[in-house]
Amino acid sequence: MVAKLKLSYGSGIEALTYLGQNYMVVDRSLIPELLEILRSDEQFDYCVDITAVHYRERAKQFDVIWVLYSFPRNQRIRVKTPIADGESLPTSVPIWPGANWLEREVYDMFGIKFDGHPDLKRILLPDGWKGHPLRKDYGILQQDNEWVQINLGIESGQ
Repeated sequence: MVAKLKLSYGSGIEALTYLGQNYMVVDRSLIPELLEILRSDEQFDYCVDITAVHYRERAKQFDVIWVLYSFPRNQRIRVKTPIADGESLPTSVPIWPGANWLEREVYDMFGIKFDGHPDLKRILLPDGWKGHPLRKDYGILQQDNEWVQINLGIESGQ
């Protein structure tokens, strides 16, 4: 499958394995088309998860990762793309409707936006929450103290 994709997309796809788990590092520009091909042609019919990892020291600080599963193949694959802070990605909700809440969680925790998402807003934290807690540069204690004081009128238990 990966060899066939590499024929079509060349150096935009790098296939790797780590501890027996297969994943592809994909150029950001190929993401919408590649995810559609994985769903339609390669039968990865279930989007298990979408998440991200923050690497402060890199120019492209974030890796966004889709964990996909194929019931017909009984196979799992991860698709990873690096993006810079402030860049967005196209939504995968039209491909897998269940990606809706997964993309909202990535937005809420990392601040990564998904263009075309039907309702991109916080899903875990209150609307007035400042920042995105899973970024490595986030000051959770300061934000928690401030939010509790403003919204609950008490001192935080932190």
